[in-house]
Amino acid sequence: MNDTQPVVSAAWLYEHLDDPQVAIADCRFSLTDPEMGRQQYQTSHILGAYYLDLNRDLSSPVEHHGGRHPLPNPSNLANKLSAMGITSQTLVVAYDDSRFAFAARLWWLLRYLGHNQVAVLDGGFQGWLKNSYSVTDTILNRAPSQFVPKLQQQQVVDIEAVKARKNRAEVVLVDSRESDRYLGKQEPIDKIAGHIPGAVNYPWQEVSDAQGYLRSEFLQRSRWENLNQAKEILVYCGSGVTACVNLLSLEMAGVHTGKLYAGSWSDWCSYEGSEIIYQGSGIRDQGLE
Repeated sequence: MNDTQPVVSAAWLYEHLDDPQVAIADCRFSLTDPEMGRQQYQTSHILGAYYLDLNRDLSSPVEHHGGRHPLPNPSNLANKLSAMGITSQTLVVAYDDSRFAFAARLWWLLRYLGHNQVAVLDGGFQGWLKNSYSVTDTILNRAPSQFVPKLQQQQVVDIEAVKARKNRAEVVLVDSRESDRYLGKQEPIDKIAGHIPGAVNYPWQEVSDAQGYLRSEFLQRSRWENLNQAKEILVYCGSGVTACVNLLSLEMAGVHTGKLYAGSWSDWCSYEGSEIIYQGSGIRDQGLE
């Protein structure tokens, strides 16, 4: 296998397409057109891949609090993984075409369920095509298995934990959104602009290049060198999805103290009275009217 490295190449996956201990998950998705990923999958995908939908499979229904993409019910996701034939010995390879935005969500979720045999496909679906590897519209079925989740609750934090720990010297709060959203210059999705007080900005897009290939382990280590002594790195984004790209980067860098604030900014700003920092002014708002 790949010795649980968090990334595999297209060449590696091509050589292991017939390996019964390798399962492939197509995680393509569009936030602006939620059906697009499924339609793309039905038209063309890597042979043997199953489709996992961000909204239906990798999240649970939205409520008043908890963010725009709450974590999925573990039993529901385990049932889906069982239907894919995934066992404790299966290496799951996840891919998308969005620079790991959605594949990393599955990567993190599997580890949260106690399954460390998971990797993302470097270069994603476009990288696969650039190598001229074949694709298909045929949907194959594997023999079902019994996937048993073993929740790693220590890998996730909620808003109360963030409030309690974010000002501790040994804890770092990382905002994974692009800088304009972090600074509050624009907010295209959530109702409030700005960031959680004390957060530092490490945009998730820095983890890969424009072609969707992960930057080298050396560059990942260099990226986090100022934070690698922290006892905890609490990572958030808009809704707990692209933050997982930064958690993937931390893993590549050999930093194992990262935890996901699952509700992220969309959860934080859903509570009246949550502190907000706006661009420039440094004002902390105590009300969200």
